[in-house]
Amino acid sequence: MFIHANLEPLVWDSRFFGLSTARLNFSPEAAVLTAARLDKYALVQAKIPAQQTPIIDGLSALGFSLVEGEADLLLSIEAQENTAAYTGKQLQAEQKLISAKPQDIPELRSVASHVFTASRFRSPWYQPDDSGRFYAAWVEKAVLGTFDHECLLINDEHGKMMGFVTLRNRGSHEARIGLLAAVPGHHHQGIGKKLMSAAQQWCQNHQIQRLRVATQISNITALRLYTRRGAIIESTAYWLYRG
Repeated sequence: MFIHANLEPLVWDSRFFGLSTARLNFSPEAAVLTAARLDKYALVQAKIPAQQTPIIDGLSALGFSLVEGEADLLLSIEAQENTAAYTGKQLQAEQKLISAKPQDIPELRSVASHVFTASRFRSPWYQPDDSGRFYAAWVEKAVLGTFDHECLLINDEHGKMMGFVTLRNRGSHEARIGLLAAVPGHHHQGIGKKLMSAAQQWCQNHQIQRLRVATQISNITALRLYTRRGAIIESTAYWLYRG
């Protein structure tokens, strides 16, 4: 089949990874996608709804390869208020939210670079340390409020960091979790649940009604965490690359 799409240059990605990169934006009015157009970039990304198998097949014929699957989940904050798992009384019992400060950035960058090594920024398209570098930059921008708007911490009784979650207020009473991670050495201690509680409390404080989060289909641990909090899977997609 013929695929109609525009090529959107990803300037920041190209500079950060040192790899001329573009992303496909599908439109019936766009020109037909050809190998000659694609060859102008070292890497071309495409995110396809999982049900759009004809497009996936068409891109495969043009040299695209499957990279990773992604699930996008939605958590209704209003609904959560009325569940036994997360009542208003429990909201009041939550510890005071801890916002990361600039002095926390070095530790946060170190944690992110070690935790987020398995992602769509993987070989053979990217260098081995690119994924860690990318997410280290992400969490730094969250602390500074230049990408996500907030980075919340969970600390132990001695003030030592055990985990973090970043959030972005998208407007219209909706927010999105960017990153969520436990510090290595603190797994299987309920840190994920505490981070989700902190994120939900932050949403309550900002009159957020809908909290979204995306994760890799292969990340079963994250999917279990989110669905057990009451999130539902709204959509699934596949990432494909050519390069």
